[in-house]
Amino acid sequence: MANKLIKASIGLISEDDRDYYGKKRLDMAGLLLATHFRQLFKVFLETMCKIMKKDIDAGIADIDVKKAIKDEIITRGLKTALATGNWGKDKNGDTLKTGVAQVLNRLTFMSSISHLRRLNTPIAKTGKLAKPRQLHNTHWGMICPAETPEGAACGLVKNLALMAFVSVGSTATQLVSILEDFGVEPLSVVNQQSIGHGKCVKVFVNGRWVGTHNNADDLVKSIKELRRSGEIPKEISIVRDIANKEVRFFTDPGRVQRPLFIVKDSQIIMKKQQILKL
Repeated sequence: MANKLIKASIGLISEDDRDYYGKKRLDMAGLLLATHFRQLFKVFLETMCKIMKKDIDAGIADIDVKKAIKDEIITRGLKTALATGNWGKDKNGDTLKTGVAQVLNRLTFMSSISHLRRLNTPIAKTGKLAKPRQLHNTHWGMICPAETPEGAACGLVKNLALMAFVSVGSTATQLVSILEDFGVEPLSVVNQQSIGHGKCVKVFVNGRWVGTHNNADDLVKSIKELRRSGEIPKEISIVRDIANKEVRFFTDPGRVQRPLFIVKDSQIIMKKQQILKL
């Protein structure tokens, strides 16, 4: 980060584009429920500790643990959140997010499909920022360019394209070990003088610098072959940044992805017979 900051300040690289969709991550139902459950479980434990401490301070010999367990805290918390759509609390007890859970629109079949694929940008609707509302080149194939509400929420409430999907995520440990097998030198043994010179590229996994490699083309080709053969998860993203001499891999959840045809020698590899089998 410090390296990029210095390069940007002296004009070697341009500033990052915060509207670039490759850097965006979506909070799906699982992550939202897990976050809310974690908060409720913390309250549940604190309540349990208070009740048991009270009994200990009172000098009660036989402490009844069952009496201290207030399971309705979690049940009531989840039911309330799903009923009202108010999600999570901050330190002052105020609601963090509103409208997370909604009643599914059943007016028409298409309205139901549209509602299921709706995205909400966490920016105040009253703000007069134009940039986050505009279409971006990186929305291509992932975000519908036409479907958005009129008025204050225009461009902030979007819809996923019909064939777009969201990554579930997988552990990065397996990928890091595979990269080491393919010749990625870990930072502990890397020669500092070679960084940024010749064919040497930096290799990142989920934003963490794991090492360097002397032949980026071979590395990217090998990992793509593993991905296509199903030996590693198909949703692993590979970014070959030639300008900055970097290769970036992503395995985290929440990345919007779209299907692509594989082209070899200007010909689509997938044949009509394979499409019919699907």
